[in-house]
Order: sequence, then C-alpha cells, then structure tokens
Amino acid sequence: MNKDHVKGEAEKLKGKVNEAVGKMRGDTAQELKGDLQQGAGEARKRVGDVKDALRHDTDRTGKI
Repeated sequence: MNKDHVKGEAEKLKGKVNEAVGKMRGDTAQELKGDLQQGAGEARKRVGDVKDALRHDTDRTGKI
C-alpha cells in the first residue's frame, strides 16, 4: 500500500458522501460531483496498484 491507495480511498469516500447528500437534497449536480470523485479515487488507487507492481518487479529483478 502506498500514498496513492490512501488518497484514492479518501477521494472515493468524499465522493460517496457528496453523492448521498446530493440524493437527499435532490441536487443532481452534487450527485454527479460525487460520482466523478469516486471515479477519480478509483483511478488513483489503480495508479497505486501499478506503482506497487513496478516496485515489486524492480525489487525482484533489480531492474524494470
């Protein structure tokens, strides 16, 4: 786990909160913002996955 995983999860959580608040208020713009934040958080987590995989391969082989 690296900082991208943590930041990605935090962004997803913010998105879920915004989406829920938007649904409660009937605010479609806030719902959309929440959806977009969740997508950005998932993307950030995947960046972390790639970094971890590269780090693991580098550690194993000594080169990329």
